[in-house]
Amino acid sequence: MNSKELVQLIARACDDKRAEDIVALDMQDVSLMADYFLVCHGSNERQVQAIARGIKDTMNESDVQIKRMEGFEQARWILVDLDDIVCHIFHKDERHYYNLERLWGDASRVDLYVNENG
Repeated sequence: MNSKELVQLIARACDDKRAEDIVALDMQDVSLMADYFLVCHGSNERQVQAIARGIKDTMNESDVQIKRMEGFEQARWILVDLDDIVCHIFHKDERHYYNLERLWGDASRVDLYVNENG
């Protein structure tokens, strides 16, 4: 599975847990740290954790290794590092504060094939 297919799979896992405003940014021409950033948010800490668990479960089912997961206990900003893809799962308040989409405004958005809730 290539990075573009994987980002779609991760977006669907987020959507299954009712993540809001799911955005994927193509970072290949902008940064060396990852091919894609996937950004989404939940409305409370429990939902943010559920989204992260959903990604973890989906990756386990697909035999994709998660390199690292940070911020799970506080559930205000969970970072899931999948090497070529970095997922940023925010609490709604933190997402608006950090505004990664604007920070990485040079990155183009990737069309995602999910049923958007937000």
